[in-house]
Amino acid sequence: MTTENGKRASTANNGLGSKKAKKDSHKQKELIFNAFLMGSAGNQTIGNWRHPKDKSAELYQNTQYWTDLAKLLEKGKFNTVFLADVLGPYDVYKGGRNFGPVARTGAQWPISDPSYFIPLMAAVTSKLAFGITISTISEQPYHLARRLGTLDLISNGRVGWNIVTSYLDSASRNLLNGEELPGNKERYERAEEYVDVVLKLFLSSWQDGAVKLDKKAGVFTDPNGLRHINHVGEYYNVPGPGITPPSQQKLPVIIQAGTSSRGKELAARNAEVIFLASLTPQDLGKSVKDIKTLAKEKFGRDVSKIKFLALVTVIIGDTHKEAEKKYLDYLQYSDEEGAKAMFSGWTGVDIDKFDDEEVLTNVDHVAVASAVKKWQNAYPRVEKWTKKAIIQEIKVGGSGPLIIGTAEEVADTVQEWVDISDIDGFNFAYTVLPQTYEEIIDKLLPELRKRGLARQDYPQGEEKNLTFREQLFGQRTIDSTHPAHVLNWSANESRKEHEKRLEEVIAAKA
Repeated sequence: MTTENGKRASTANNGLGSKKAKKDSHKQKELIFNAFLMGSAGNQTIGNWRHPKDKSAELYQNTQYWTDLAKLLEKGKFNTVFLADVLGPYDVYKGGRNFGPVARTGAQWPISDPSYFIPLMAAVTSKLAFGITISTISEQPYHLARRLGTLDLISNGRVGWNIVTSYLDSASRNLLNGEELPGNKERYERAEEYVDVVLKLFLSSWQDGAVKLDKKAGVFTDPNGLRHINHVGEYYNVPGPGITPPSQQKLPVIIQAGTSSRGKELAARNAEVIFLASLTPQDLGKSVKDIKTLAKEKFGRDVSKIKFLALVTVIIGDTHKEAEKKYLDYLQYSDEEGAKAMFSGWTGVDIDKFDDEEVLTNVDHVAVASAVKKWQNAYPRVEKWTKKAIIQEIKVGGSGPLIIGTAEEVADTVQEWVDISDIDGFNFAYTVLPQTYEEIIDKLLPELRKRGLARQDYPQGEEKNLTFREQLFGQRTIDSTHPAHVLNWSANESRKEHEKRLEEVIAAKA
């Protein structure tokens, strides 16, 4: 069932779920729930800031916007606020460097640095975690480690780093001396070395317990517990040591969105949390399986120490008809030009080049055709995926799936995704803030708890504060099968012993 606009507006018979007879063998797991936010009024729903109930335009200047939202999400037992980010406008549409459509419609523009919102939210919460997107082209790894380390310290170990390599030329022109974005191969080679430097600065330059704060002896930090990492590589030369002391979890949780083959490999090697955006649970399950196989077979990792989360937008009503009505209400605030600009930015191809009725799955541009085929596979009811059809599709919900229905219907679809893909949780985008999260907390989560798919409360520890890694895995330190675990400098290992062990590890790999 669909609305008059052709958008999926039901959880039934549309690739997002079906009202099949309930099985006796449903999977049960305490899912992870993230709130997907940005330092911009627009995210996955274009033009939502115009809705009379939406408050997202307040984010730029109103500190209470962030503190109220953080308190709401912690009260609702959300795991994490995940802060997405881009470093330039979507300016591909209608000719290069045309930022007019996104500026006018507020489509992920303007956008503030999300790192400044974390201290505001951390100050009024004790268990809510924060994932922040920081690109490997945005700054030198030494500075990134300092900024990220400071955030992790001030939040009592509740921060994770979402590693991205960036995909917008508008960002690279400003960050890389006017140069175009490097190709995929070079970007990931740089990113791999960048991550290695950051991991060394966090794990290998400070010995556990090096910070003494011994007022009587006058020793703040034991000099013997510090060392230069002396990284000399193809792209970076960083002597170290890291400039910030270790946080409660020593290393922020490592997050990544793995989609391309190189992206999946980087995620399989490093990530503890992996974000995926698929329109069907079958496609999602395949990506989860591929990355798990790579992580286990190539990097020897314990895959139970990797959590997979899926992007989703939900619209909930007390009745199905009410949920559909909400969707139509949100749709009227969207903007076609803004949607076209966003799609062009995501694919890197100016969609204005195509006729309104041209079938986009047949075009020569691989990026456009492959992007549109995701919707074609998910919604075979649509006969022709034209420019008009795809733009209508992304106005509400953006690049991810949209589930519309009652709390029970949405929970049915969530259950089906878990059963088919074995996903560990969801990254909830919003339509109207804070209403979307209020409805998830008040209506959807109680229904999921009945089914054994949501926890009743945060894990209870001896301390009031709960680190991000404890929340995910029940431990503060990175797990022993993670490739970076060998970098950790333990308290019972001298500097000389640590450096000798690292030399042996490097020699063994060579």
